[in-house]
Formats: sequence, structure tokens, C-alpha cells
Amino acid sequence: MDTKRPVADTHVHLWDPGYLTYPWLETVPAIAGPHGPAELQAQEAETDRFRLAQIVFMQAGAEDAEAVLEARWVDSLADTVEPRITGIVACAPVEQGEAVRSVLEELASMPRVKGVRRLIQDQPAGYAATPAFAEGVRMLPGYGFSFDLCIHHHQLGEVTDLVHRCPDVAFILDHIGKPDIAAGTLDPWRSDLKVLSELPNVVCKISGMATEADHANWQPDDLKPYVDHVVECFGEDRIVYGGDWPVSLLAVKHWGHWVDVLDDLTGHLGPAVQQKLYFDNAVRFYRLPA
Repeated sequence: MDTKRPVADTHVHLWDPGYLTYPWLETVPAIAGPHGPAELQAQEAETDRFRLAQIVFMQAGAEDAEAVLEARWVDSLADTVEPRITGIVACAPVEQGEAVRSVLEELASMPRVKGVRRLIQDQPAGYAATPAFAEGVRMLPGYGFSFDLCIHHHQLGEVTDLVHRCPDVAFILDHIGKPDIAAGTLDPWRSDLKVLSELPNVVCKISGMATEADHANWQPDDLKPYVDHVVECFGEDRIVYGGDWPVSLLAVKHWGHWVDVLDDLTGHLGPAVQQKLYFDNAVRFYRLPA
């Protein structure tokens, strides 16, 4: 009998630079090679607490012209080698406003596509504040899509305004907004996150934290005040787990390392809350098979 607890991992990247083009990987040679389902499956054995029950693929930064092709490639992996991929968050150029419709139509032809992400984190101030960006995002509910917010902490105010302008869109904040954990900086991230959390259509993904810490020397206690604040702000029904594999390998040993660390940091919440964190909330937000 398998006693490991199931995880619906809401943030898994897969890539093959021999098939698609990922310009950003040139800056991170440690993880620049291909990372596919077989490697992920091998790393699951490194935790004796959890099993990977469902996977939400997160767009992995392929060139814009290949965004739909990336989604189709992952959809084919789900059909052939990794049936646990039950959700896909694809890239779409929402900043184009109405012109993004053709891309959304293509994505909607794949039932596993549950949401869209357009990276904001490395864009100049005001990128997500344009009327066209909000227009593109407001189109998403018509296709049954949510929107993943991937930002740095100083952009929390900008995306809070975006959420205000898109009240019918389901948003999820990736990597808790990427606070500067390496420097131990809590403010103004702490107050800005609280303001965002007061909007009911936002969920927070507890992911990517070790990567924002000192890669070589971080300790679980370095992460605890950030995790505690997220839980305090969003409550037990609006937090989800994300592994951020294989980007996470810059700072963790294997897929199971981060889930084990977070399990220890949230153990005081009790099994019912952890069940929501690791599985139930993800199934609800991304509309995964129950």
C-alpha cells in the first residue's frame, strides 16, 4: 500500500532545447540541458512523504513564436509518456489586447490548457498597467482560463491595480511575489502582499522560495517568516503548492527536497490544511480532475 501523500504540483517546467528555443537558458548553464518526464519521475523517489499525483505544466519561456507549439508539445507528452499532466498554463501575449484572441482560440482547442501566463517580472514599470494588457487579461474567463502573475516584489502594486481592473479573472501569484529572501528583506513585500490578498480573486502559490534565497546556504528557518505571512494573508483556502522544478534545482537537491521542507514549515497547520495546500486547492483553482 502506498502511504505517500498525493501532491498536485502546480508549477512544473519541462523543456527540450533540441526541439524549442529558450533564450533565457543561456544565462543558467546549470539547468540549460533538457529536463523531461523521465528525470522528474526518477527524482520522486527521493521523498518518502509524497507522491506526485497531478502535474500542472507551467510555460517555460520558449520564444513567443513557439508559445502554442510549446503547449501542443506538452499536451502530446500527456498523451504518450506522462498522463499525470492534467493542466497546462500556456504563454499568450495578452499585452496585445484584442489581437491575442487568435492565440487564445488555439489554446482553447486543448482541454488541458487551464490558464495563461505572460511574464511580467523582467519588464519595465508599467508593462502590466496598459489598457491593452488589461483588455487581453479580461478575455481569459471567456475561454475558461486563469492568469498566473509572475513578478518581482517591487511590482506588487502594479499587479494589484491589474487585479482591480479585472474582477472576473481568477489570478494566482507565482513564487509568493519573489521577495528578496537572500537579503532577508520583508518590507514592503509584507504590506504589499497583504493589500493584494484582500482581493478575493487572487490565490498565492507557495513556490520558488529557495531560488530567491541564498542558493548555496539557505536554511528552512530563512523561509519561515515568508511562509507564515502568506498563510496569514491568504488563509487556508487560497494557498497552493508549487515545485518550480527544474528551476528549483538551482537551490534544492531534487524534486522532493522542497516539498519536504515546506511540509516541515507548515506542519503546525495540521493535516486538513496541508491537504488543501498540497492538493485540494490546486484541483479547484486549475480545474483538475478530482
